Amino acid sequence: MAHRPHDHHGHPRPHGQGHGHQVTDPDWSQLATMLETQAELSAPVYEQIMAWLAHKVPAPGLIVDVGSGPGVVSCLFAEAFPGTRVLAVDGSEPLLARARARAARQGLADRLDTLAGELPGVLDEVPYPADLLWAGRSLHHLADQRAALAAFAARLAPGGTLALLEGGLSSRFLPRDIGIGRPGLQARLDAVQEEWFTRMRTELPGSVAETEDWPALLTAAGLKHTHTRSFLLDLPAPASDQARAHAAGRLGRLRDVVADSIDADDRATLDRLLDPSDPASVHRRPDVFVLSAQTVYTAVRPT
Repeated sequence: MAHRPHDHHGHPRPHGQGHGHQVTDPDWSQLATMLETQAELSAPVYEQIMAWLAHKVPAPGLIVDVGSGPGVVSCLFAEAFPGTRVLAVDGSEPLLARARARAARQGLADRLDTLAGELPGVLDEVPYPADLLWAGRSLHHLADQRAALAAFAARLAPGGTLALLEGGLSSRFLPRDIGIGRPGLQARLDAVQEEWFTRMRTELPGSVAETEDWPALLTAAGLKHTHTRSFLLDLPAPASDQARAHAAGRLGRLRDVVADSIDADDRATLDRLLDPSDPASVHRRPDVFVLSAQTVYTAVRPT
């Protein structure tokens, strides 16, 4: 799961952390907690997505979750498709251990399996073709996205569906004018994050530049019947404790990633937003919300 430090492209993680080339040794416990919190908060969106996918693939025998991380979405798939086997695939065995533990807690252990290895090559070890292959913000961590999509498509059964979660809209947590600092903080952070993401993609070993026309790339991978739909996560103010923690975590990671690329005033504003003792912080202010859109692209392997 995800990924660049902004929400519409996932969550901040080392390149390929759970997906591709490993460049750092992350704190798996901290990472897993962050990934789990983000996915749990987005559960209403994933449930909408899965209901939509169920109309396309009503009774899949095997669902493969490519870049599953700690398995929150894998378990949601197992719940949404009773009787279906789910295979969680990720480059991190510690995250897959969390997935297995979650499945056991939820009574899903008999239907959820895990496979550790680097994408896309590890997909050659999938025991039989998938009726539904889900790639949730994992593709952009792979250097050659076109080649990866072809590898994903090759693991589909005839008539099987590839569902790709990429793009969408960045999360918003605060109004444009929050009463401290210059108005428009999150819009400025978005611009910095876009530059960060471009650098991340460029620095992946063997990186191939690709126009992000996902339906066209799915078609180039030999798939047909492309469809696109976006899903809204709308958690209005006053925010729950979980939503506040999510906003604080996201803004804190942004502060770490983009601190050198924003001016002193914006850094000071972020510091106040992250200080639990400050009445203006996201921990205490009444106007915190969570609003984002996630876009899913689907296509089918010809029979």
